[in-house]
Amino acid sequence: METQIYTLAMPQNPGAAIKIQMTKAPFKTSNYDALNENELILFSQQGNKDAYGMLVKRHMKRAYHTALAMVDSHDGALDLSQDAFVRAYHAIKKLNTESKFFTWYYRILKNLCLNFLRDKSRRSKPFSEVDEHLLERIKDDAEDASESLEKKQMQAQVWKAIHSLKPHEKEVIILKDFEDLSYKEISELLECPLGTVMSRLYNARQALKEKLKGYII
Repeated sequence: METQIYTLAMPQNPGAAIKIQMTKAPFKTSNYDALNENELILFSQQGNKDAYGMLVKRHMKRAYHTALAMVDSHDGALDLSQDAFVRAYHAIKKLNTESKFFTWYYRILKNLCLNFLRDKSRRSKPFSEVDEHLLERIKDDAEDASESLEKKQMQAQVWKAIHSLKPHEKEVIILKDFEDLSYKEISELLECPLGTVMSRLYNARQALKEKLKGYII
């Protein structure tokens, strides 16, 4: 079969792209947008690059933001999310077609991010590297310049506090408060009971609140 490089541009990141080498399948369907996730997984398991490309397209922004929140590096997040998609493609036949792709992919991405943080000596990065669209989740309706500056300073302080949390605290805050996942989805991702998720989130929020004491009234 023919092998080619499949490229997808990253939203809101001009010049950045995810490139994946895949085997071109000898069959096609005319509209991959119309396929549900389980159908895309099935086609991908049969070697269809266009089907897998659609899976990547649907999840790459979320994957990038998740990696960015974990490693606090734009370049690292791009590389790690791309590497995770490549590894997921090569292992796609192991995925149950009834399972959610991102739940399975997240475990691959998480392991790569943990390895990145453990094995690479990271330099301190400016908070300007954190994607502004992710930071917009910390909302403030203020429009004037002074309030805008105050908002940016608060965003920076919040992220500084988040990145100083313990890994398991940081992870559950990201999944719940930034990825907007349900307790059930987090439970599936972390492979732990709902009660454990709720307890971890409570403790993580308390730890974050303590770190932000004096900044948030």
